[in-house]
Amino acid sequence: MAPEPMPVRFISSCMDAVLNEFFPAHQIAYPVVAMRIVGALLLGALIGFEREAHEKAAGLRTHVLISLSACVFAIVALEAAHLPMLATSSARADPLRVVEAVTSGVAFLAAGMIVFSRGRVRGLTTGAGMWLAGAVGLAIGFGFWMIATMTAICCAVVLGLIRKLEDHDRRRETKRHDKDG
Repeated sequence: MAPEPMPVRFISSCMDAVLNEFFPAHQIAYPVVAMRIVGALLLGALIGFEREAHEKAAGLRTHVLISLSACVFAIVALEAAHLPMLATSSARADPLRVVEAVTSGVAFLAAGMIVFSRGRVRGLTTGAGMWLAGAVGLAIGFGFWMIATMTAICCAVVLGLIRKLEDHDRRRETKRHDKDG
C-alpha cells in the first residue's frame, strides 16, 4: 500500500483536530449530558412556574436559566476534574469550588430580588426559589436525579400549598371584616 499524499494526511489531521475540539474525550456520555440539561430545564421550570403564574419579578425564564447554568457548571466541573492538564498538583480541579461559586452567584442574583419598603420585605420567596433552582441544577449536573426531583417537587408543593392557604386566610379575613364593618 502506498503512503497517503501529504495534502490528504494534512486534511485528515485537521479534521481529527476539529472533531476532537468539538467532541473531546469525556467522562459523561453525551446522551447523559443532554438528559441532565433537559432535566434541569424541566425542574427549573417546575420551580419557576408558580412565580410566573403570580407575576413575580423572577419567573419561569429566570428559574430555568439559573437551573440550566448551575447544571452546566456542575457537568463542566466533573469533566474538568478528569482533564490531564488539571491532574497535576499545581492545578487541581475541585468540583466543590463550583458548588461554592454557583451558590454565591445565585445568592447575589437572589439578593437583588429582595426589597425592603414601607416596613415590608418583598421578593424573599422569589430569591429563595432562585437559590433553590441553582441547587436543583447543580444536583442534576452532578447526576443526583432523585435529590433534584424530590426537591423540585417539594418546592412546587410548598409554593402552591402555602399560596392556597394564604388566599383562603385572606378570603376568610375579608368576609369577617365585611361582617364587622
